[in-house]
Amino acid sequence: MKYLNLGSTDINVSAVAFGAWAIGGWLWGGTDEEKSINAINEAMSQGVNFIDTAPAYGKGYSEEIVGKSIKGKRDKVVIATKCGIVWHTQKGAHFFDYDSGEKVYKYLGPESIKYEVEQSLKRLGTDYIDLYQTHWQDQTTPIEDTMEALLDLKKQGKIRAIGVSNITLDQIEEYNRVGQLDVDQEKYSLLDTEIEYDLLPWCREHSVTLLAYSAMSKGLLTGKLKADRVFEGDDVRNTEPRFSKENRKKINKMLEEVFVPMANDYGITVAQLSIASLISQGGIVALCGTRDISQARENSQAGNITIDKKDIESLKEAVQKLKLANL
Repeated sequence: MKYLNLGSTDINVSAVAFGAWAIGGWLWGGTDEEKSINAINEAMSQGVNFIDTAPAYGKGYSEEIVGKSIKGKRDKVVIATKCGIVWHTQKGAHFFDYDSGEKVYKYLGPESIKYEVEQSLKRLGTDYIDLYQTHWQDQTTPIEDTMEALLDLKKQGKIRAIGVSNITLDQIEEYNRVGQLDVDQEKYSLLDTEIEYDLLPWCREHSVTLLAYSAMSKGLLTGKLKADRVFEGDDVRNTEPRFSKENRKKINKMLEEVFVPMANDYGITVAQLSIASLISQGGIVALCGTRDISQARENSQAGNITIDKKDIESLKEAVQKLKLANL
């Protein structure tokens, strides 16, 4: 496994992180707690020491599962969680409603952040969080107020590093003006490269680690989502146009023509090729959603693979041609 430090901190993390959205069950068609705990244990046995979760993932359930998984092993794992998606208050901007009826808001007021961090600490069963991130940005609270609250938590020792997510260039510059940022978590995969034009160069210039979520584009870049796959329950992929049967056919055709031959040359799977292509660019942690032992093993083993720059460019060119064909 490759490792790198988060931003300018001395927090050393695996280049593959365990993404804990799906194990919370919400928008993924439910979950299995025992399988989830076994998956985390398997990832850790493969060298993964970095787990990313959030209160919004199942209204705290993902954090609870992570907490159970790391009991007695806290010193061996780096925990990242988030704040800013809330249902304990109606301040901020309405974001969505849970199926159970709770209205959810984007809110990053200082008093809310202080409340949220205490709830996360309880669910995780720990007295500190390694990386605390603003999950989505709140237009109703000045960034200076939000960042000062995070800096205060860091001063208290309740968090060790500060990150942001789903942000604009102007917003991240404002955060960094107030205090040191260590991580920016953004959607980034070979299918989603928009941040290469602004946020990724900014992160490199300012020594901010990029934590790439949806590194395999919710399964599209694994070669395992066949056109006849049916997404069950509240699975978010049911409502995303990218996951239509026709689009899956187009993507799988590209994978067969370009990704599979290259993966075979490296002696790895398509999923591992997709993950390693991000890590190999440097300064990037691939956040991989994982639900069972087999996924944990496959994803983790991508953390020790280096893909040549020219091969990464070939993959990106193939994806760009697909996009130009109106994916």
